[in-house]
Parts: sequence; structure tokens; C-alpha cells
Amino acid sequence: MKSDWYASSPVTINWAVTNKCNFCCRHCYSRSDASEEPEKQVLLDIVKKLSEAGVFSLNFGGGEPLLRKDLLEIASYASQLGIAVSMNSNGFLIDEKTAVELRKAGFKKVGISIDSPRPETHDEFRGVRGCYQKAVAALRHLKAAGIETSISSVICRINIKDIGGLIALARSLEVSYLNFHNFKCSGLGFTNKDELDLTPEEWKEFYIYVAGQKALIKDLHISLEDPIIASLGHKDSNALVKGSVCGKLSLNIKSNGDITPCGFIPIVVGNIISDDLKKIWNNSPVLNKMRGKTPKGKCVSCDHYSDCLGGCTARALALTGDMENPDPHCWWNGDA
Repeated sequence: MKSDWYASSPVTINWAVTNKCNFCCRHCYSRSDASEEPEKQVLLDIVKKLSEAGVFSLNFGGGEPLLRKDLLEIASYASQLGIAVSMNSNGFLIDEKTAVELRKAGFKKVGISIDSPRPETHDEFRGVRGCYQKAVAALRHLKAAGIETSISSVICRINIKDIGGLIALARSLEVSYLNFHNFKCSGLGFTNKDELDLTPEEWKEFYIYVAGQKALIKDLHISLEDPIIASLGHKDSNALVKGSVCGKLSLNIKSNGDITPCGFIPIVVGNIISDDLKKIWNNSPVLNKMRGKTPKGKCVSCDHYSDCLGGCTARALALTGDMENPDPHCWWNGDA
């Protein structure tokens, strides 16, 4: 597999259909985005463009996607065109009726954010009292409606000692996936990074522990999205690309139609309303640079670079100003 290989068109689009949110999360990357949101017909036209470009799956996010009153109609249209639709939600607005409506609109997968098995910790981190219980209830409603569920947890200082508890919670709720998201330094995540982010050595300890749990637990798929785990010898033989999937398999669309490589990289490469998606995908200098990064710093001499390709591009850009620099979370210092 060539390190610069990428799909002929985006396989997955992550679409922040709204920046509105009923939560006040301390790590939010979109809270400061005041972009205007197009009307429903514009969004339906966008869905058609995605279908014509060969996009396979569309994941709705935000903000809180359910705050768009036309979300179900937009998702239903995408599903009718053969696009697999999914969503990331905080779960607060998902009751039994809504879960059934989501299933009818074509949603087969919905992820709910839960950052701690301790209700008070989750509620404080997300800024809304009682939101933990709402999230747990949402997962049960979704499962009853026949939708595959997952829990998404942003790993940071508030929950690093709760990893075992999060795994136990996911198993007790019988979700299919537990997605551990590494902390990004974008938006409020950058503002609060000194308080919330872990040290490279703490990240190493976290990944060693979770890798051991993955090997033991068979009734739950634990997902780790971080390319830097390659330095621990963990390589996914089924992975379609090396390093990050951003710009190789996936793209992000902001609420105003701007296209960025991912939700955490604030570089606009085009606009889905006015531009041709396939031309952007194949010709963007930014995307092409991400697909063929040149190693710098300690990456030059690292034997794992061919697998991790410098780690998370978003973190390197946010904290060093250069997407080709080593991921600041990386703990490798030249030792085997």
C-alpha cells in the first residue's frame, strides 16, 4: 500500500449541519463558528451532489444535529439516494418517538457521547445537569428502535482514570462500539488544552491499557482512531490507508458548506454549494500535501513513520503550525 493512496472519491462525509448546540462542552471545536446555515433546499441539493460524486456514507454532526428541524427529511433523502446515514449526538433530544423516527428516516447507526461512567463528571464536562441520564436513555431508545449504537468518549484529564468504567458501561448497555477519541486542540479544545490534554507518556499508558482490553473483550468493538499507536506495534491489516483517514477516505463539511479536510483542521479547500466535489478531492493542494507528507523532526528517523505518517495532522497543525511536524502527542523519542 502506498502511503499517498486515497480513494477515488470521499467514502465518508462528516457534515456539521448546524453549529447550534444545547450543551456547553469544554472541548467543543465548533462553538465559536458563527457561519450562516443554508435553507433546507440547499441542503437537499448538497445531498444530491454527494450522491453523484459517489459518496458512500454521510455522518451528521454539529453542534447538535437534531437542532435542525429538517434533519429527518435531509437524512431520508440521502438514504433514498443510497447513501448510508449515521449521526453523532449528545442524546438529550432522543426519546422513544424520536428514535423510531430516526429509524424510519434511514439511520442505521447513531453514536452518543458519554465521557465518564460517573454522571456528575459527564454532566460537568458537557455543561448540562442531567445529560448523562438522557444519554443513557437515548441509547436504550435507539437500540429498541433497531438502530446500531455506539458510545463516543473524548479522552482527556477528566476521564483518564475512568477507562475501565467506560468499557464496563458500554458492555452493560450492549452498544456495538466504544469509540475512544483522542483529544484535539481545536476551538475550546485549544483554549483548555493545558487543563484537559494528557502528556505523551500518559497517552502511551492509555493506549497500552486499551490495547490489552481490546485483546480480552469480545462482545464490544473498541475503536482507537489515533495513528500514533503504530509505534506500539499495533497495525490494522484491514486499514485502507496509512496514517489519518482525513483527506484520503473522508472530508468534513461545515454548516455553511465550506469543505475542510476534517472538523479539526480549519483550512477551507472549497465549498460544496458552489464547487465541484470531485475536482476538490483530486486537485486540492492541501489534500495532496496531507496525502504525501514529508517527515520532519524525529519522524525522519522513526521506523514507524511509514505506518503512522506523523500521527494526527490536526494536532500537529494546531500546536506547531505545520501539518508535517510530528504529532505533539507522540511519545517516541528515538528508542526502539
